[in-house]
Amino acid sequence: MRAAQILFSQGFGSRRECAALLAAGRLQIAGRAVEDGNEEFDEAAGLVYTVDGIDWPFHASALVVMNKPAGHECSRQPRHHPGVLSLLPLPLQRRGLQPVGRLDEDTTGLLLLTDDGPLIHRLTSPKWHVPKVYEVTTRHAVDEAQVQALLAGVVLHDDPLPVCAAACLRVAECALRLTLTDGRYHQVKRMLAAVGNRVDALHRSAFGALALPADLAPGGWRWLTAEEKAALAP
Repeated sequence: MRAAQILFSQGFGSRRECAALLAAGRLQIAGRAVEDGNEEFDEAAGLVYTVDGIDWPFHASALVVMNKPAGHECSRQPRHHPGVLSLLPLPLQRRGLQPVGRLDEDTTGLLLLTDDGPLIHRLTSPKWHVPKVYEVTTRHAVDEAQVQALLAGVVLHDDPLPVCAAACLRVAECALRLTLTDGRYHQVKRMLAAVGNRVDALHRSAFGALALPADLAPGGWRWLTAEEKAALAP
């Protein structure tokens, strides 16, 4: 792939902006400045390039994991709070990454973002039953009857069919771990309300085979490894 196309495909601006970046000697590959936009490189061989002293791995499609903080909307056009995309560096914002499913503004935890449309469909389509695990802090004590009701299924006002938790474990007096395989608007909050309780805090700890990295601080992000990608969408 030509150097100019590498920069353009990775979100470093318009073709004119990428040409200016090259002319200024701001791109380095293999330890040397690259100023000729027509010079070709093998992007399929683990290519790492440097722009303004920052290393970037080449990714034909981008897939990152974020530890979403509270107070951010999962929308490309946020209305009331900052968007999660504002937490990413500008090149990733320019690539058109989208959240894989949405977390409410006050929900924290594991959020995937990608520019791979088929992958978004694969991970969010109900027919694939990809599990999502939530750590729920409740307003009132959780009892066994509530756990069993969530497992058996509760009826939400907009759907006549019961909605069931794939797994539900009481982990403290006012806390449970809830696993869902579908995604609906305010689903966890509405399910807890249906059994007579209320959500005070909500945190997603896992998505499919991927657990939230323990070393990822709120608002932080990182690329997924090849192994994580393969496990996430086999």
